[in-house]
Amino acid sequence: MTLKTPDFWYRNEDDAPPAQERALELISGLYEFAHNLHQKTANPYKARIPVICIGNIVAGGTGKTPTTLALLDLVRKNGLAQNPFIMIRGYGGAEKGPLRADPEKHSAWEIGDEALILAKYAPTIVAADRAAGAKLAESNGADMILMDDGLQNPGIHKDIKIVVINGEMGFGNKKLLPAGPLRQPLAHGLKNADAFIIIGEDKRDAKNEMPADKKLIKATLAQKETKTPDTNPQQKYLAFAGLGYPQKFFRFLKEKTSLNIVETLPFSDHHPYDEYELRRLHEHAQKLDAKLITTEKDLMRLPKIEGIDVETVQVEIHWEKEDEILDIIKTSIQAR
Repeated sequence: MTLKTPDFWYRNEDDAPPAQERALELISGLYEFAHNLHQKTANPYKARIPVICIGNIVAGGTGKTPTTLALLDLVRKNGLAQNPFIMIRGYGGAEKGPLRADPEKHSAWEIGDEALILAKYAPTIVAADRAAGAKLAESNGADMILMDDGLQNPGIHKDIKIVVINGEMGFGNKKLLPAGPLRQPLAHGLKNADAFIIIGEDKRDAKNEMPADKKLIKATLAQKETKTPDTNPQQKYLAFAGLGYPQKFFRFLKEKTSLNIVETLPFSDHHPYDEYELRRLHEHAQKLDAKLITTEKDLMRLPKIEGIDVETVQVEIHWEKEDEILDIIKTSIQAR
């Protein structure tokens, strides 16, 4: 099942909550009860190796995957791990694991689009049961686990809990699912975090919610200096994306690249594209005299059709002060 982010999740704070939001608050109360019960009854597994969790408090994309890859690069180049593994739930895939992701063998429908991307950079374990996933990583020689998502999963002990915040989205209307985007009570999530990474300009003043004693690390999302799409202004692009908040990707293309984006088409998060849809997109782009462009994640979910090419923009995290996040990781490892 794929989901579309309700507009009221990220409404202006001065706007009155719509009737739909108010009606869902009762269900949010039930969600909170279930969440708290799940946390209290868990018996977390403590791995023999450091576990760094890169998560978020809100549903949808905040930049966890590029942050995970940036931290992977950081621990490698500073000698903090010789054989770091990545662990992920594999959302959007049918496999529950635990298993080791293999881009040559697995598809996005089996292990999810994010796992396919991460597996290109480091050994990646897909596991709904995080404890079982950690044990598989340990048995395969991992000396550190970078856990992409899973902040709310109580099944495994985390040595470092890092909350990633998208500056444009913040914490939305600050209500729990489904009335708002919060995956856990905000106060609880903020208190339990060891550090916060805010990506981009803090347009919703999320920093005002954070405890004064917790480290706030600033970062930006930038286009990778790899093979890039044609920036000739005469070349038009039709951009499409199936994300929790696709507007974020469209805005990135328009503000951070030199591409001539003539139209954007949003789809629901982890949208399962079929051949018919891709052909329709291709036909529409041809009418606009444009090329198709999408996210790296969406590219993993597209069917392969001869004669239809789709370009992508790869992104990466740039730290404002790299030493700050490095110090947090070093301190936590030494404290084990």
